[in-house]
Amino acid sequence: MDKKHLIAETTSFVKKTLEGAEGGHDWFHIERVYNNAKHIAEGENVNLLIVELGALLHDIADAKFHNGDESLGPKKAAAFLRSLQVEKEIIEHIEHIIRYVSFKTSLDQTDTDQFQSEELKVIQDADRLDAIGAIGIARAFNYGGFKNRSLYDPDIEPNLDQDKESYKNSKAPTINHFYEKLLLLKDKMNTETARKIAEKRHQFMQLYLQQFYDEWEGKV
Repeated sequence: MDKKHLIAETTSFVKKTLEGAEGGHDWFHIERVYNNAKHIAEGENVNLLIVELGALLHDIADAKFHNGDESLGPKKAAAFLRSLQVEKEIIEHIEHIIRYVSFKTSLDQTDTDQFQSEELKVIQDADRLDAIGAIGIARAFNYGGFKNRSLYDPDIEPNLDQDKESYKNSKAPTINHFYEKLLLLKDKMNTETARKIAEKRHQFMQLYLQQFYDEWEGKV
């Protein structure tokens, strides 16, 4: 199957699979990450097919919506790609990308030999860009509402020393998530292209937080 048809089949599969998904992890999230990844890849020495397939499939079964099962996404993607007779090496690479793309894997201190590739770095950046800025803020509060979390509680301090398990099990207010993840992402970008985009989005989040606190305290 040629690349054009492979991407079209994968797009169709992802759209159908994510019908009715939580608003921050739906098809539109995938589409944004896909477009981000293609843009970032222009300045990197990568296999573009792996970048595009990995971006499309990176959230095909996000563990937090499947009882924490981190093996489901890679398995689901691999089964789909095998059905299209994609090369074994490409499938295995994409399985690794899905397994290691998320922020929480960087908190796993027990995994001392984490997979790395240039394609993973591009997709990681693309995914992290969608977690910050205006859309990142919207996604954070959408997920917080989905989990019935409070917006903010001045008595609950952000946990700045989380490991993977505490991050996964956190039920903290959404504002805490800015300090526990979103504001950290700017300095975790892998590519120069993503770093430049992240800087502007990071500044927007800082302005938003100041406005939030001012309004919370009745100053404006």
